[in-house]
Amino acid sequence: MLFGYEWDTSGSLAFAISILPILLWGLVVTIQATILGFLVAMVLGLILAALKAAPTRLVRWPAFAVTEFIRDTPLLIQLFFLFYVLPEFGIVLPAFLTGALALGIQYSAYLSEVYRAGIEAVAPGQHEAARALNLPARRTFTHVVLPQAIPRIVPAMGNYLVSIMKDVPILSAVTVLEMLNVARIIGDRTFNYFIPLTMVGAIYLILTLIAASGVKRLDRALPKRGLPLR
Repeated sequence: MLFGYEWDTSGSLAFAISILPILLWGLVVTIQATILGFLVAMVLGLILAALKAAPTRLVRWPAFAVTEFIRDTPLLIQLFFLFYVLPEFGIVLPAFLTGALALGIQYSAYLSEVYRAGIEAVAPGQHEAARALNLPARRTFTHVVLPQAIPRIVPAMGNYLVSIMKDVPILSAVTVLEMLNVARIIGDRTFNYFIPLTMVGAIYLILTLIAASGVKRLDRALPKRGLPLR
């Protein structure tokens, strides 16, 4: 029994049915970590991209240095740093929140490059037109550049969403009970790893296909000339 669930080990099908509820509980944790990590990555990535597009080197260079540092260090090291080192400075976060932040920070570096590519793909004439209209730099960025850049980067952002989902099992290193960690515990208790791990693999495959389909639909639905703003 784990978390109030009893496992029927009398047969393969019965065993699979009996462990499905607890695996679905782990699936909820996996989806929550994916969504939260992706939201953090989108916000931090946009901030880094904006800093890297700044006109002064004093702002650009530190942003590039931070991006390279995050990209060139393993996610597991960043996760351990947040979980084990920050408490030494009085910052104690729950394991789930720590894991989601680690995912978000890691992928913010990649998304910042995606944002930058989309921003640079906007025609220079759009910037010139905004200056001609005497629009402030911030309004130009938020109302002219971003609405045209975002539709172009949706497929790349969707790929990183799937990558974040597949990296969630790393959070088991800091005791987060996501789906794969739950399957491992079930295997440890029942000495049957084949069925729980196979079920987790199948669930991940389904999730990936759903996410990829959703990204394709969103890409087709977004106007290629830019998002409408009121």
